[in-house]
Amino acid sequence: MRFETLLFHTRFRELAFNSLKSVLELKAVGLKKVVLAHVIPREDVAFVPYGGMLKEEEQRIREEARMQFEDWIQTIDDPQLEFRQRIEVGAPNAAILDLASEEKADLIVVGRKKRTMLEKVYVGTHVLDILRRSAVPVLMSKYMVQYEWQGEPLMRTNEQIWKRPLLASDWSEPSRRALDATLALKGLAEKIIVTHVLGTRRMKNLEPPAIQRLEAESEKRLQAYCRQVDDCGIQSESHLAMGRTVEEIITMSREYGATMIVMGRTGKDWFQEYWLGGVAHQVAELSELPVLLIP
Repeated sequence: MRFETLLFHTRFRELAFNSLKSVLELKAVGLKKVVLAHVIPREDVAFVPYGGMLKEEEQRIREEARMQFEDWIQTIDDPQLEFRQRIEVGAPNAAILDLASEEKADLIVVGRKKRTMLEKVYVGTHVLDILRRSAVPVLMSKYMVQYEWQGEPLMRTNEQIWKRPLLASDWSEPSRRALDATLALKGLAEKIIVTHVLGTRRMKNLEPPAIQRLEAESEKRLQAYCRQVDDCGIQSESHLAMGRTVEEIITMSREYGATMIVMGRTGKDWFQEYWLGGVAHQVAELSELPVLLIP
């Protein structure tokens, strides 16, 4: 897996440019083209009583976006990267996915919603919809985040996000592709933390011998993943946990100093996952770290 073409969607919120710069470190592993995208929601420029469009307002928003993108490109000033601007009107989710397809993007980057002090989640439903529907990897970018851990309010700035990715695997095919995506970070990643959680539901009602066999099999699989990481020339570290899967993944990411979380997007019961949220989507929603989801 390679990340040569990147689609970076933005609503020009605070620190969006900082987030872009952190993602552009992918240049060290082959990034060549960056598509800067801004989708103007149709309702923002629609003249509802007559079903028409507010052309002057649309042109104003387009020009502001174009100027902002031009400023970003000039500030980055990297002739080795090809930049392209896409400013469209439409339904944001569908437009982002269509743009990714048109531009043959290898990775979509979307930002979290603006978080209030009363909220305990970091992304909106529209972003979760993209995470669920995208046919290409999606990075949920979070540059600066307020969160709480062990009863203490903390602030985190996510800058060198590719340095210590935590790969949370459930041994599925998407998890295999997530391993491949993580290995593609050779040259950026100093260490890959490979983890697996024996979930509470899976362990329920099992006798101790069965639990021990499950632990042994999981450790064996973890070591097989780690050997692939080591063979690629990246340092590995493995951890096996038991408990509530989402909580354990987030806890391990904090305890072992991860800079991002990488997961395969699974969904054995697609209908249930779409409406209630699978493990990968809950982690993307609740973690203070950037989360890379691989379909």
